[in-house]
Amino acid sequence: MQVIDRIVNILILSINYICVVDLSIVIVNYNVQNLLKDCIESVIKATQNIDTEIFVVDNNSTDGSCKMLKETFPSVKLIENKKNVGFSTANNQAIKLAKGEYILILNPDTIVYPDTLDYCLNFSKQNDSCGALGVKMVNAEGQFLPESKRSFPSPLVSFFRIVGLSKLFKNSPFFNRYYLSYLDENENHPVDTLAGAFIWIKKTVLDKVGLLDESFFMYGEDIDLSYRIQNSGFINYYLGKTSILHYKGESTNKLEYKYILNFYGAMKIFSRKHFKNGSLFYNLFVNGLILLHLIKLFFMRLLYKK
Repeated sequence: MQVIDRIVNILILSINYICVVDLSIVIVNYNVQNLLKDCIESVIKATQNIDTEIFVVDNNSTDGSCKMLKETFPSVKLIENKKNVGFSTANNQAIKLAKGEYILILNPDTIVYPDTLDYCLNFSKQNDSCGALGVKMVNAEGQFLPESKRSFPSPLVSFFRIVGLSKLFKNSPFFNRYYLSYLDENENHPVDTLAGAFIWIKKTVLDKVGLLDESFFMYGEDIDLSYRIQNSGFINYYLGKTSILHYKGESTNKLEYKYILNFYGAMKIFSRKHFKNGSLFYNLFVNGLILLHLIKLFFMRLLYKK
């Protein structure tokens, strides 16, 4: 019996080895059917020269996303959740099944340009120190999105942003570390934090640092993962020489209380986890921001009702 078990295990390992691909792309979808369709079409065009598998994890969409996927993209590996399990958990579901040497966490509200993934693959192979990378993101008007490259939101960095010093001293490496705007957006740079809309990471790095922290339902998981990668001795890179289009936040409503609590709640989780000495100071600011945003939201809703 033990001999048979060993043979079965060897066969499973052999199959896994044979089935390795260059890239596994993981897209978490929630009620953005049309954007998802455009995203996958762009990915297919961008991976003509890359052996790729595509996962879509659907968080219980009600807009026909799953039906569209089955009819239009039958080769996509679809995971249908019966409830919205959050961004981190959904990504982890697919990553655990992925066979790629590299993993790309990609938002459905993005368009990948034809040469972007080739550039990322070549950069990764030429830079052994690269733990993960992100790219320049632009919106539908072609404007650069500053969250493409960021520092870690330490209490001091966050304070400078909250009080406006980062905008006042836009080119200062001391005051404006949050968005690193003193770094040329069109060049490649080592950075602290990568945006969750596009994170390219080597599978062996994920095996070492662990998957996305499922304490983060939505928001903050990208900062936490970037932090752990850097602390493990790898370098996170921002690639300004290639880009994607990011429609940004199409599946979220920023006028919802849930959005505000999720966004700032993620900041509190991160501070408790990584800034134990400054977490009290940090959380006071976060709680103040939540209060201000809720007051703003209350008056905005009153205006919309008129």
